[in-house]
Amino acid sequence: MEAGQYCWEPSRWLAQAAIATCLLAVGCGMPGAPQPPSLNLPQPVHDLRAVRTGDEVSLAWTMPRRNTDQLLLKDSLRVKICRSEGHDATCSSAGQVTLAPSAPGVFTEQIPAALVAGSPRALAYFVQVENLRGKSAGPSNLAHVVAGQAPPPVTAFQAEVRKAGVVLHWTPVAGDATSVRLERRLLTPHLEKKKTDPFEAPPEPATQNLLITARVAEGRALDRTPRFGESYEYRAQRVARVTVDDQTLELAGAPSNAINVDVRDVFPPDAPQGLAAVAGAPESGAVVDLNWQPGTEADVAGYVVYRREADGAWQRVSPAKPLPAPAFHDATVRPGHTYRYVVTAVDQGNRESPRSAETEENVPAE
Repeated sequence: MEAGQYCWEPSRWLAQAAIATCLLAVGCGMPGAPQPPSLNLPQPVHDLRAVRTGDEVSLAWTMPRRNTDQLLLKDSLRVKICRSEGHDATCSSAGQVTLAPSAPGVFTEQIPAALVAGSPRALAYFVQVENLRGKSAGPSNLAHVVAGQAPPPVTAFQAEVRKAGVVLHWTPVAGDATSVRLERRLLTPHLEKKKTDPFEAPPEPATQNLLITARVAEGRALDRTPRFGESYEYRAQRVARVTVDDQTLELAGAPSNAINVDVRDVFPPDAPQGLAAVAGAPESGAVVDLNWQPGTEADVAGYVVYRREADGAWQRVSPAKPLPAPAFHDATVRPGHTYRYVVTAVDQGNRESPRSAETEENVPAE
């Protein structure tokens, strides 16, 4: 091989490698596809929330952080506040604010007089975020409240403790189609303690809301859930309800006065049920065995049995101390006589129930 050839081939190889490297490298002088300029449109708001209180509506949302090209926004943004009574999201201007990107958005307006009158109906709000050129990527989600006149307040609110619960009364309104929300607050909260009995009732929540839909026009409701021995505070307010897109919206009236209720158990137990009497066979002696259904109330301490013959006076035939079980063995009867029996329940406060239904049994003659 000649010397000239030996020197030329490595040089040609190096030149070809340099060209290939240049073609593969980025920014080697070959332009890419042209990119359109960014419109810098702020991303739409997706978390708009609205709450009506009295004649005011308060809105809250989060301002976008990026534009639709996923670039960080730098300049302040104008937010148009819109409301609409229809379903076409036509904007009736409620005002505007200027906020920085990522800032918490808030806005409150006094509702126009026309929207706080009339029957309850849906009212939608939405916001539209614009850049400095007044351009927007579209409206936010719709946030609904209820327009119309708020329900009247609950007046003459009172409470009465009964065995079945707390009966609440108020002045009825003719043709009232609203619901009533009761707020019940526990005034005697218990200290938290470790639960050791798996059958022990869970602690009662400090505050509960109960929605009453039945018998509202009658001006009464029964709360069956309070516990004896506790004290509660009650308030009530009428609530108009409107359904929009399977979502129930509420418009509440002013709350009533607060009333305090001490739920004390001053009521005797219910009368026992299912009293039955069976006389013993003659060869076993003159006896009558009685049994009945046990009481279901937690404070039942025992039972008392009474007996009479024909239309005579009732006499207690069970011991002075109440019977612990729902049964009694009467061995003081006489053969050939007919007896009538009743039984009562006694609670731990020594309050005695009404008498059970009578049962009658004939003791066979010897």
